[in-house]
Amino acid sequence: MRITGYRLGLLKVPLVTPFKTALRSVDTVEDIVLKLETDAGICGWGEAPPTAAITGETHESILRALRTHLLPGLVGRPVDEPPDFSALPPGNTSALAATEIALFDLQARAAGKHLAAFLGGGPLSIETDITISLDSVEKMEADTRAAIKAGFGMLKVKVGRDADLDLARVKAVHAAAGDRAAIRLDANQGWTAEETVRLLDAIETAGIELDLIEQPVPAADLDGLLFVKKRTHVPVLADESAFNATEARRVLDMGAADIVNIKLMKAGGIRGALAIVDTVRSFGASCMMGAMMESSISAAAAAHLAAAASDVITRIDLDGPALCTHDPAKGGSRFEGPSIRLNETPGLGISSVASLTWLD
Repeated sequence: MRITGYRLGLLKVPLVTPFKTALRSVDTVEDIVLKLETDAGICGWGEAPPTAAITGETHESILRALRTHLLPGLVGRPVDEPPDFSALPPGNTSALAATEIALFDLQARAAGKHLAAFLGGGPLSIETDITISLDSVEKMEADTRAAIKAGFGMLKVKVGRDADLDLARVKAVHAAAGDRAAIRLDANQGWTAEETVRLLDAIETAGIELDLIEQPVPAADLDGLLFVKKRTHVPVLADESAFNATEARRVLDMGAADIVNIKLMKAGGIRGALAIVDTVRSFGASCMMGAMMESSISAAAAAHLAAAASDVITRIDLDGPALCTHDPAKGGSRFEGPSIRLNETPGLGISSVASLTWLD
């Protein structure tokens, strides 16, 4: 099976409620979608979100990387013999991830296996948390009640903008959730190390048990991350501090985190993510599988990888599709509340994608 061409589109899917963190606010998924075409009439799908605040990428930079560096060399090649992408300029990890997702989709389809099976096997059903966006105390309480009603048993609570107000937010979410859901905190680099320790102590004093604290300090402040790790029993998750296997190794070598957050868009795709898995496994540590603001196209690829590496990836944060007003992908994995049901058809199983504007 050879690649004969490609198409690029802009996907737009509104969110049920705005996604707000200490770094950004988003009300619509607006991602670049890649469709790879083959001489067998089979297509592979990939997706790249513009997350300038984290990866530095925009719609324009993603399209430029795809059109100039990544896609021209694919045409005419067998799907299992992609070119060497090492010459891709730095800062294009999401564009590379979209390309890799589409290629792995095609390779798994050619093998007649769904992607998780192609990657080694794993469960067909996993569960995700859901994000409670950074907002007023009242709005976060309401969002918590809605999440509980929808069946979510794990809440990822966004904080990091105002330390004292953050404490009130956490207390309010905990009160609204009661014993029906556990809580993860994500400060998105918004606190100092000292603030983090103070707030975690206050949260513990309030009788609130946390599943983890995610990236409380700036990405480059590994000493700050280590400061927190040494002064709390709450598991520390490195996100922006660990884009790739090299950075994950540095964080774990320092003892600055217990868990590493894998995101395909940070890692540059499936191969980069698998390299992180191997590195973390060698330390006897664990990972969370996360994502940027993505639809079910790339979120499904992440879910398949998480299932295939479930010995290391023990936490799932793939709630992007649950936050969307509708699922644009037809025929793929199903995202229904906290449940992610992987497709059993070959590859990602996607037959078509709605809400797309083709750009070529």
